[in-house]
Amino acid sequence: MSALPIPKPKYTASENIQVLEGLEPVRVRPSMYIGSTDSKGLHHLVWEIVDNCVDEYINGYADHIAVTLHKGGDSITVQDNGRGIPVDNHPKFKISGLELVLTKLHAGGKFDNKDSNYFYSGGLHGVGASVVNALSKKLVATVRRDGYEYAQKFAKGIPQGKLEKLGPFRGHGTIIHFQPDDTIFRNTHFDADVIRQRLEDMTYIHSGLTIAFKNEITGESVELSNPAGLPAFLTKLVTDAQKPAVGTTSFHANRKTGERMEVALQWTQSTDETFRSYVNGIRTAAGGTHENGLKAAIRKAINNYIETHDEAKKTTKSVKITAEDIREGVVAIVSVFVQEPQFQGQTKEKLNNPELESSVDGFVRPALEAWLNNNKSAADEIIYRIFLSAQAREASREAAKEVKRKAPGSRRGSLPGKLADCKSGDLGDSELFIVEGDSAGGSAKQGRNNKTQAVLPLRGKILNGEDLTTGKVLQNQELGDLVNAIGTGAGDKFHYEGLRYGKIILLMDADADGCHIATLMLDFFFRHTPELIRKGHVFIAQPPLYRIDVGKETFWAKDDEHKEEILAGLRANAKYDITRFKGLGEMPFRVLAQTTLDPRSRKLLKVEISENLEAHNTFKDLLGKDAEPRYEFIMHKADQAVADELDV
Repeated sequence: MSALPIPKPKYTASENIQVLEGLEPVRVRPSMYIGSTDSKGLHHLVWEIVDNCVDEYINGYADHIAVTLHKGGDSITVQDNGRGIPVDNHPKFKISGLELVLTKLHAGGKFDNKDSNYFYSGGLHGVGASVVNALSKKLVATVRRDGYEYAQKFAKGIPQGKLEKLGPFRGHGTIIHFQPDDTIFRNTHFDADVIRQRLEDMTYIHSGLTIAFKNEITGESVELSNPAGLPAFLTKLVTDAQKPAVGTTSFHANRKTGERMEVALQWTQSTDETFRSYVNGIRTAAGGTHENGLKAAIRKAINNYIETHDEAKKTTKSVKITAEDIREGVVAIVSVFVQEPQFQGQTKEKLNNPELESSVDGFVRPALEAWLNNNKSAADEIIYRIFLSAQAREASREAAKEVKRKAPGSRRGSLPGKLADCKSGDLGDSELFIVEGDSAGGSAKQGRNNKTQAVLPLRGKILNGEDLTTGKVLQNQELGDLVNAIGTGAGDKFHYEGLRYGKIILLMDADADGCHIATLMLDFFFRHTPELIRKGHVFIAQPPLYRIDVGKETFWAKDDEHKEEILAGLRANAKYDITRFKGLGEMPFRVLAQTTLDPRSRKLLKVEISENLEAHNTFKDLLGKDAEPRYEFIMHKADQAVADELDV
């Protein structure tokens, strides 16, 4: 995070315009290619290489992938039995195909479908392998094809010698061994559980694929294969969520002609909806047009069923059914294979193909309608479950008539005295900053826009609400004040219509204590007001930990990793001064306003729940009464701790 720097007095081509060549752009701005340089970005390196192997499987050239996490935890080997990356020289660039795809951005064999080399593919940009190479301190590529074995070594994207012909070999395939660069990633240790889970999910999506995973740290070695495919995956997701299913059967449809599509879904008693979407085997965590098509199909199929069946009409006659009521409790998976997928960004988290929405809708809706009509007992249970959802929603609405944010003076008697409220009565533009301590609260109050921004200071670390009832939690003064300020109540007395702020923003110090308090706050919202997270109202502010002055330019770094990224991007021999902020209370209010409060220059992290079970287990491990999971976590991660950052 950096605010707009102070303009330089001179701006010339000779001094200020840089051209980044080869793989330089990746090393200077890695987040543009892998999303971030945290754990998520680190593991994205693995997905890029594995996805290339999966492309070989999708197109009929491979049926086995092996992934090895080596001792030390900071290096990976990925092997397939596909055709092997070409090793003959490219006529234009005069280097081998292997060196070309590992050292040049946008070099690959997936830009067209000539000769049907890749009819379906997830790696469309010709970027993934070269990005992994650029961000690895060491990478060794081994190719087996045409009766021989070849190898070439690289360091930070630079070839360490020419392609070597090692000798005759009867097999075929590609082996990529890489070790991420610890000057790019603050933590280069891979999480074996994360890798195994991702690989296992892939074997459900590709039901004929076998993936071997070996963890040399623990000695574990497993063969992952799930020939039952999506229906088995659905059963696993429902079981893991520990929510009883509605009815005894689930819906599954598979279209193999034209655009390949497969869908599996089931309603459960959960109050959440869970949608997982895949394109050419790649998880699209942010959804996209294929997921939108599935949601539209479910809504239309249910409404059509209600319209054509008298019993269903009678059941739902007294309430208005919404799309949210229909989707409540749904666990659904959609997998599509598209020749020309249009992903949003290199990390491929969202699909943008506009035609996919109507295509998925047109495939799923009639199939789901037919299934409902042929499984009437299951359909009636689903309709009744939807009716109960709509009934509960309308009862909640009747309990609180005011949809708009209550004006500051309307509940003055019940609002906490230390709340510095805002003047706006518009839910859309009002924000509540929850800050740590009166000192930080003072800076925030001075720096805020009092028309739209309210501030509520909390005293120190709040109560750990994990394993406590809502009633017990609200006996705590700080959390009771917070709930009163927000206006929704909590637990079974939560009523969304009482919400007083469109954004609820956690503003904590950018240090370990601040992270601890933010974790306690997130646990409170997840356990007692989860609807605020699901509807997108909870955010985490990103105050700077460092100020970096370079001549007349000023940069703001949110943490040590961001500081190092900024310093790495400075021109050679640049002189700089670094100031570390001890806390928000000691930060000048104008700086806090510029970097953290002002919507024009700040950055907020939106809190989302991608996997309810995973979130539940994480909070249970971090904050639960049983200390054993925390002990195991600390022992497992102990070698990753940086000595001078330990607070002992």
